Amino acid sequence: MKDENCIFCKIGAGTIPSYTIYEDEDFKVFLDLSPTAYGHSLIIPKEHYKNLIELDDSVASKALVLAKKIATAMEKTFHCDGINILQNNGEIAGQTMFHFHIHVIPRYKDDNLKIIFDQQSLKEEDAKKIVASLTENL
Repeated sequence: MKDENCIFCKIGAGTIPSYTIYEDEDFKVFLDLSPTAYGHSLIIPKEHYKNLIELDDSVASKALVLAKKIATAMEKTFHCDGINILQNNGEIAGQTMFHFHIHVIPRYKDDNLKIIFDQQSLKEEDAKKIVASLTENL
């Protein structure tokens, strides 16, 4: 399935050019044109899935293996100090392109890139309620 209006589908099909790092029959990996760090890359499946929730399980498992492969290459190539693997689902979570994708971001000491989560404390009562609710829906 492809979405004719999706830029990532067009990149995956090769109708829009990209700085491609890796490609196989299922995926394309290319440089982000608005990188947050040197070497910031995107992994996309060539088939259209809006987000992780819609993603086929076999594609999901291949995507993580590919993320590891790209991260390993980045570590060897760039000698970066760390790597973020980031995937957003839904506008409120920061998703701006509604085609499943994974960001692989090399991190460097003093790169000034901040990924900040406002941490809260977990109350035992809430923990039990959350666990019970989620396990019902697995």
